Amino acid sequence: MKEARLRLPAILIGLVLVVICCAFTPFNNVRLQNSPLAGGHFPLAAFGCLLFLLVAVNPVLSIFGKEWRLNFFELLLIWSMVTAGTGIAYTGLMRTFIINITTPGWLGTSVSELGQLLLPLLPESLFPSDPETVRSVYGGTPGGLDLSWWEILRLIPWSVWILPMLWWGLFIVLVYTAMLGMVGIFSHQWIENEKMNFPLLRVPEILCRESESGSILRFFTHTYFLIGLSIPVMLHTLNGLHTYFPQVPQIPTLILAQPYIPREGLLSGYFKMKIYIYPAFIGFAYLASKQVSFSLWTFFLIGGLLPGVLKELGWRLPAAALGTTFGPVIAKVEEMQMVGAFGAFFFFILWLARQHIWLVLKSVFKRGEVSGEFHGILPPRPSLYLFLAGTAGMTLWLNFFGMDLFSTLLFLGVCFMLQLVASRLICQGGLPYFTLTLAPVDGFLSFLDTRIIAPATLYMSMVVQKVTFLDMRESLMPSLFHASKLSEGSRPANRFLWGIIWAVLLGVMVSFVAMLALYYKYGASALPDDWALATSRRVHENVAQLLNHPEEAKRWSMIFTVIGAGVMTLLALGYHHFIWWPLHPIGYLTTYSSAMQILWFGFFIGWLSNTIVLRYGGANQYKEVRRAFIGMIVGDMLMAIIWLIVGLFTPISYHVLPL
Repeated sequence: MKEARLRLPAILIGLVLVVICCAFTPFNNVRLQNSPLAGGHFPLAAFGCLLFLLVAVNPVLSIFGKEWRLNFFELLLIWSMVTAGTGIAYTGLMRTFIINITTPGWLGTSVSELGQLLLPLLPESLFPSDPETVRSVYGGTPGGLDLSWWEILRLIPWSVWILPMLWWGLFIVLVYTAMLGMVGIFSHQWIENEKMNFPLLRVPEILCRESESGSILRFFTHTYFLIGLSIPVMLHTLNGLHTYFPQVPQIPTLILAQPYIPREGLLSGYFKMKIYIYPAFIGFAYLASKQVSFSLWTFFLIGGLLPGVLKELGWRLPAAALGTTFGPVIAKVEEMQMVGAFGAFFFFILWLARQHIWLVLKSVFKRGEVSGEFHGILPPRPSLYLFLAGTAGMTLWLNFFGMDLFSTLLFLGVCFMLQLVASRLICQGGLPYFTLTLAPVDGFLSFLDTRIIAPATLYMSMVVQKVTFLDMRESLMPSLFHASKLSEGSRPANRFLWGIIWAVLLGVMVSFVAMLALYYKYGASALPDDWALATSRRVHENVAQLLNHPEEAKRWSMIFTVIGAGVMTLLALGYHHFIWWPLHPIGYLTTYSSAMQILWFGFFIGWLSNTIVLRYGGANQYKEVRRAFIGMIVGDMLMAIIWLIVGLFTPISYHVLPL
């Protein structure tokens, strides 16, 4: 494809869209409970902006001349900018951030014992504890419902928030700096050396390429595409109308296994299993490699069989064996396998990249290029400097606010290990929606007596992981890896990078102001987002639990951690050494993820379709049928946009995609 330059107007368009999306996301997602504008790593907002540019803006610009149109790389840059920004505006950062840093103050005013225990451990410059400030965040401004947004912004006591935001803003910038550095270090390895597939990028790439060649209309009217498009359009038209008019029949998209699975016995682990039908997720599974999509749903089913096997063997491990944990969904001690599995797969990633990492390190001392042309958004050597600078800055920041040095280094090491492994899983597996099973500190708590951890270190690490390292549904690092892949061939190369950087910085600032204004207008306690309140408070309550009742190392958690590391090692060795090996190691990492409860059936159907088409139709037929599955993805997103618009004017909303 002929190279086209990235022009500054395209970056400005992207920044405008980032500001609009970040300002609107908190109100849409939290107050209206509408379909999330982000919601994953194939975000609705980014797709809506891309579709608008493809079918409305570019045709109008064509009237003035072909050179006026947004070219291939400009469209992909705007996609990447909006993806990064809208993730920050919600679950990626802001959904629980303000609640998390004000919870100690809330506990101090409403639950005196917890407040007296926890508040002295935290610096006042990071955690606002003024009773009036806390009351305004959780109860809203008196008469705020009758005030305009501009009036709310003027009434916010910004002087109270300046110091916490400067300190936390510095930390967030350091985290994102280290993430960008890690992305630059590994991008060349993943893109060029391992030829890794990025299934979530296939749709925007194909649509932008069709627009560049002037055949976008022909693509949208192709028979296969229309067949795929018609499935979600029909499904969500009926089900959406049923939401507002119950007399309209609906097509079930959720099937419960309970009527067919016994509560006890070998299959008891499947008793609560659900079958979700999302056409878009079937499409993503078709676009992923067969080995990956097969492994994802296979390991989920194997994981569901394990509880029944343990019961049949007479191993009924109590919940107390797990102890206090901070993971989003971890509920059983056997799920601690994921601690060892993530650790072992991290070392497998490093081993695969050993030669590339050695070249990067040599280039620091020899001042030469890594290996000629690099692939990705940033050269590896500057990336290493960014990662080291970000890590050093975070270490000093955490040490300044009470964490001891050794614990800080261990904590950050585990956090970035999980980020890298989860990013690999999302990017290679094509997972539009992913959740971690456990938190970074859960591994430490399993192997250590909590009495040897200083209270301030324990508390700060729990809060920091909740702020930036726990929820992967809209985490920034996978979006940065996606942007790195999409930047290949863009010129000037640094403009793609600076577009992303400015989008991230603007996203943080606008999202904070928008979320704070939402709380001051309605009150966090009155908004329909119980999950954000409950999960944030649970972090602080669990810290108090550990301080009041210290826990020793947990034998069964350690046993399952070792088992997980052993299983992952065997999977990695088999994958690397045997061509016939059917299972990809990343499938094991999703065994207990709550995301796979939603995705597993879609990946089964997508894998089955992929296998049948390739076996009986070959590669050419696969590319033709691919249009139908892209149509399913586009159809789901298009219907989500339509019902989101409807939801702006109605008291209830129909959700096309999972919340």
